[in-house]
Amino acid sequence: MGEDRPTGPSEVAARPAETGVTTGALARRLGVSPTTLRSWDRRYGVGPAVRSDGRHRRWTPQDVAMLEEMCRLTSAGVPPAEAARTARKGVERIPSGPDPSAEAGRRRSQAAGALPLGDVRQECRGLARAAVRLDAPAMDDQLASLVARHGLVVAWDEVMVPTLHAVGRKWESSGDRYVEVEHLLSWHISRTLHRATEPARPDAPATGPGPVVLACVPGEEHSLPLQALHAGLAELGLPTRMFGAAVPTEALTAAVRRLGPTAVVLWAQTRSTADVPLARHVAGTQWGVKGARNHPAVVLGGPGWAGRPLRGMLRPPGLRDALGSLMGLYDNVAPAPGS
Repeated sequence: MGEDRPTGPSEVAARPAETGVTTGALARRLGVSPTTLRSWDRRYGVGPAVRSDGRHRRWTPQDVAMLEEMCRLTSAGVPPAEAARTARKGVERIPSGPDPSAEAGRRRSQAAGALPLGDVRQECRGLARAAVRLDAPAMDDQLASLVARHGLVVAWDEVMVPTLHAVGRKWESSGDRYVEVEHLLSWHISRTLHRATEPARPDAPATGPGPVVLACVPGEEHSLPLQALHAGLAELGLPTRMFGAAVPTEALTAAVRRLGPTAVVLWAQTRSTADVPLARHVAGTQWGVKGARNHPAVVLGGPGWAGRPLRGMLRPPGLRDALGSLMGLYDNVAPAPGS
């Protein structure tokens, strides 16, 4: 075991690969699928310079820089074959003296699908690249991995929302461009949030506290943040009824009376849709026998309610606070459902 022996050329070549990035990690970083990286390697010769054996790829900083340039070019509409030639030449021009990781860092700042991301988590850049490339499998893989590794709140607050905002800013500054990117990204985020509700614990018994009713106010179609709250409540095992976008006043009132909810969340994305009389009406809705009537707590969600303080109603600033406030309501009423 401790005996000195000559080191063969193949072993020397393998050592740098042992410290490189795996294909899966690089795929998440770039916002492409592992299959895409393997395909680019086979078709265009943009694979790792060194391999640990015939099967396992390890990517050095120069390899990463080359792939980031490849992603940047293809996201800009350059054909893959041409992008690969340019990316290979770019790596060949990197001088051996400077730290390749510094060059890779500079390239990372340019390769986020031309979206104005700013100082964000690395996962945002990978998701942005996948979105600009309209790479649905990569978006699905990254979003599922985010929720599994970091939990729903971090995935929403620190990756999904910043990426959506970056796409929105690019859309506003580019005329009609990037509309398809925003729609596809929103759909895949919605799909991920919906999947996150599947392992929810059984709903509360009929004799327990009522559910949380989630509804966008009339005229409000922006339901994605409400879906994130719905998924977070499912993680906590709290009972919910999700009514989604643009719920008519009469329908919302009927649902509140029938369900006897512990809380009603009203989402308004814009000031024009934030309906103060509706919020007061919901807060005053009662049910139950005379002398023992109940009414719901009202939670106001979304920027549309800014500057409109309503006495007795909760207005949490973000997803984490909203989940904490709603969990607290159940703690005060009765033991949490499923406990």
